Amino acid sequence: MKYTHLVLLLLFPFVTLHAQTNNPVLQEPDSLELELNDQQINDLNSGKAVVDESAVMEMLDLVSNISYFKDVYLDIDTSVLNIYDYGKDEVPMFDDTIYQHRIEALARETTIPLIFNSHVKSFINLYAVRRRQQSSRMLGLSYVYFPMFEEYLAKYNLPLELKYLAMVESALNPTAGSKAGAKGLWQFMLGTGKNYGLRVTTLVDERYDPMKETVAACQYLQSLYARYEDWFLVLAAYNSGPGTVNKAIIRAGGVRNYWAIWPYLPKETRGYVPAFIAVTYLMNYATEHNIYPINPGLLLHGTDTVMVRDRVRFDQINECIGVPMQDIVFFNPQYTKRIIPASKDNPCALRLPMKYSLRFVQLEDSIYAYKSKYELAQEQLEEKVEEVSDSFIHVVKKGETMASIARKHHVTVANIKSWNHLKRETIHVGQKLTIYRSGSPMAKVSKTTNKSTKSGTKAPTTRTHVVKKGETLSSIARKYGCTVADIKKWNGLKGNTVVVGKKLKIKK
Repeated sequence: MKYTHLVLLLLFPFVTLHAQTNNPVLQEPDSLELELNDQQINDLNSGKAVVDESAVMEMLDLVSNISYFKDVYLDIDTSVLNIYDYGKDEVPMFDDTIYQHRIEALARETTIPLIFNSHVKSFINLYAVRRRQQSSRMLGLSYVYFPMFEEYLAKYNLPLELKYLAMVESALNPTAGSKAGAKGLWQFMLGTGKNYGLRVTTLVDERYDPMKETVAACQYLQSLYARYEDWFLVLAAYNSGPGTVNKAIIRAGGVRNYWAIWPYLPKETRGYVPAFIAVTYLMNYATEHNIYPINPGLLLHGTDTVMVRDRVRFDQINECIGVPMQDIVFFNPQYTKRIIPASKDNPCALRLPMKYSLRFVQLEDSIYAYKSKYELAQEQLEEKVEEVSDSFIHVVKKGETMASIARKHHVTVANIKSWNHLKRETIHVGQKLTIYRSGSPMAKVSKTTNKSTKSGTKAPTTRTHVVKKGETLSSIARKYGCTVADIKKWNGLKGNTVVVGKKLKIKK
């Protein structure tokens, strides 16, 4: 019985408010505008703790950092938007019965049992009063993402109102990341994302891919509903995990009702469903609250997607076609190290401002071949290190012999024995051997070998190497067991740069 009383206590505010709403006629908003008095301030603050304990405000604050918004509404003619003739900075307030009536109207249009209570009211206050500017930004972003959300929600036979869930999760910020490690528009944790096909590697995190994460979110929501058959429990499980919800149900005596298990849920999850109801309400009654969509600039219709067919770095794209680095980073957050690991067999999508997309297609091959300032600096550093560093350590692996190690590093067995002061060729797994690149220690040992050329040993032969894409003097020197200085000397080169197709003499 105690659980029955608990449910009744939790539902009591809803029953009382419903009884107050006998008149089905909704009054005009301008006739309900109120001055804030002490009682209303207290009412607005009721449930404030639930709001402050949720992650909603963190996400709303992050959406303020997106730099692409214009200082204009989507519809330039504000008189068309402002149908209630509000003043520019006017903040309309409404009686609880109006909130109740409007949410009941929304509930009739969906299978999600939307209700009104003090916690929902507290979140309405957050979206409509405390964070009005961010709500306008979210409303603008809804024109970017809602068409795609609705397409996939319909495909998976889910309520279209679930599109508002992404507003609670990320405030529609495609680069959002939480302190707990959730990422993207739908805020997937690493494990859950992988369970639903989102690939996460060193270079790629598909949780930041709007379309792929939307598909994963639909599949996850569909799976949760199959388990609970209650949309509020589904939302709670989406936020805190099925295990947490199951434990709360057990602690509530087996009652499968969100409001019954509410006291046993984590603090953040207690505000999750009220926040969802509140944002669903506000996005449908934004005009009544004097809130309008702010133009999200390039995010709306100013970008295009091109397919990348070879590995390329962001700085190569930036330097070749002039697209600002901040644009590449913002529109492609899934490439976490600013490297696109594409190939002909595995093309990757790249989103760019529209004016740069055609230029990318026109110069695609040149961009792949282009060496950025960063890459040139890295190559020069490697070459300097290679010229300065004479030796390295080879750790003997299972199955290796001194002869196989000598062949691998283009040296002789005699070299290895001399450099490591060994009398025999016997080695063991894990043994560390010093190997010198072509240089003074190797030259000393090789003097006796060089003398033998006079007594019948073949003189060094010369072969030609054609430079391939991606090769450097360093990589070519390593391949033939010589130094960069050798190649430059043999070919009369002054610099360290070589071009694809150049023929180089290699003496062995």
